[in-house]
Formats: sequence, structure tokens, C-alpha cells
Amino acid sequence: MQLIVPIAALHRAPSLDAPQDSQVLMGEVVSVFEIGEGWARVQLRRDGYVGYLQAAYLSSPAHVATHKISVPSTLLYQSANIKTQPVQVLFMNSEISVTALQEGFVELATGGFVFADHALPLTHFQTDFVGVAELFLNAPYLWGGKSIHGIDCSGLVQTALQACGIKAPRDTGMQEKELGTTITQENLQRGDLIFWKGHVGIMRDEKNLLHASGHQMLVVSEPLAIVDERTKAKGKEISSIRRLTV
Repeated sequence: MQLIVPIAALHRAPSLDAPQDSQVLMGEVVSVFEIGEGWARVQLRRDGYVGYLQAAYLSSPAHVATHKISVPSTLLYQSANIKTQPVQVLFMNSEISVTALQEGFVELATGGFVFADHALPLTHFQTDFVGVAELFLNAPYLWGGKSIHGIDCSGLVQTALQACGIKAPRDTGMQEKELGTTITQENLQRGDLIFWKGHVGIMRDEKNLLHASGHQMLVVSEPLAIVDERTKAKGKEISSIRRLTV
């Protein structure tokens, strides 16, 4: 089945009070194990994550996705006119089915219009995942979040890499095992991933780290030395540094 709302929480249990472990974006395809009492137990096709979605947010795929949202967020309009009232907000990496181009907008098979420059064909990818991640500066920190309205540290890494066509696991532990190769702390460069137990950040250059910080409750950029000192005070050392070849 396929998500038909802009974004939805993937819960750990079939309850609105259950923790949000991740989020699912419009157009994302899921495998459904069971549906009952308004909840669907699903596995996300993108990263294999398993959890519970509200069943009303799902539908059998009716349209083949052709494009994806390529900016942190964009508006879905009633018509191809910026003066009309927007009806929804769509988020980066959401998948949409485009039927036509009209006056600088793309028309969606499900209805509504999105500014054409905010959508890329599914086969086109951005080239600088650090640059993508930098677009999320000052976004609020949200456990399990994957959008500009709220994102966590591993969600930031996964979202930025996905925009560049690079598959990444959802959680920091899996990212540390599967992404890139291990390097030492000498000669750090833009794009290196710094891992602590339960946390990850992206180097913007040889000194500064970009990360979704539970300390500031924002996506921030700050010197790695400051982050390392703060985490050491909490008893956590850098566990590894990984370099991607992209």
C-alpha cells in the first residue's frame, strides 16, 4: 500500500500514545502485514523499518510515482496560481505522480499543483548530500522525525543521502555499520560522518559539525571540538568516523 497523506508517524505500537520511531512520507510504499482496529502493521520498502501506521493514511497504489519533492518543503496548490489557497505541505523525498506541466507548475494525478522547480524526476538526484543537509539548519529536533518540521540526527543523514540517491539505514547504529569506511580523526573533510553511541553528525568542513541536536533541540552547526567535549562530559566518546565515497 501507499501513504496518501503528506507525512505520518510510524509508531512502535498501535496507539497514538506509542513512541514515534520514524516517519513516512507521501507516496512511500509499504508492505502491510495486518490491519485491525484502525491500525496497519507495516514494513517500509525504503529502509525495512517496521511499525504501525494509522490505516486511514494508506491506500492501494493508484498512480505510479514519476517525481519527488527536492526541497525541504513545498506547497500543494488548488490551481497553477500562487495566489490560490494552498491545501497541503509536502516534504523532501515525497513521491508524486505528475500528469502535466502548466504555467510553471506540475499537475498531480491525485489533484493539485506543485511549483515545477520543487520537483525532480525520480531518476534525477542531487549531488551534494551535505548541501542538502544544510537546508535543514534550524529545523526543530524531533525524535523519529524526517522533515523540515522536525527531524532527528539519523533522519537528517538518511534524508540527505536519499535525496542524492544513496540508500541509508534509519538508525545510527545501522548507519555506523553500513555507511562508508572507517577513518581516523586526522584530516577530516566535508561529508565525513561522526558517530557516538546513539548520535551522528555530518562534517561541513574539517572543523564544523552539522547535526540534529537534542541539546539545542535544533539542527545546528558548531565546532566538532565543542560537541565532543559536551558528549565526553556525558560519558560518551566518538565511536567511529566514516567516510563515504559519493
